[in-house]
Amino acid sequence: MSERIEKRLEERGIRLPEASGPAARYVNYAQVDGMLYVSGKGPSGSPRGKLGREFTTAEGYAFARQAGLEVLAVVKEALGSLDRVRRVVKIQGFVNAEPTFEEPHLVLNGCSDLMLEVFGEKGAHARSVMGACSLRDGLPLVVDSVFAVEAPAESRSGGSA
Repeated sequence: MSERIEKRLEERGIRLPEASGPAARYVNYAQVDGMLYVSGKGPSGSPRGKLGREFTTAEGYAFARQAGLEVLAVVKEALGSLDRVRRVVKIQGFVNAEPTFEEPHLVLNGCSDLMLEVFGEKGAHARSVMGACSLRDGLPLVVDSVFAVEAPAESRSGGSA
């Protein structure tokens, strides 16, 4: 099997982390028919703080890109190869922000831009983003996502519950 996406990552100097496990009682992903649902992922290193207080929009953008890398690590774990992704369907972001912070959409661009960089046209996706008053472990953002993938032989889920 050709590993086109893996080669694209290598050419761009993008390294995926090891897939992180769930933070509570849920699975990392659920695959049903041709859809892969990835549970919420935060940025690597577990930074703590709010956008508009501890972090700037530019720092948030970098965190969203890191969270996107975490998502891709789970997708690779689930599918064995990122080449099995047919399309990024939806990205949803929750940005831990001060009430006056008005740029969650710019923060989430970090993840959206990564998906376009990695998958090209297949990375174009629907999206929603919300400001949140609190997120688990004080993370600055959490991203969850849905992918259309080559259908598995049977439906499954992965990660620890």
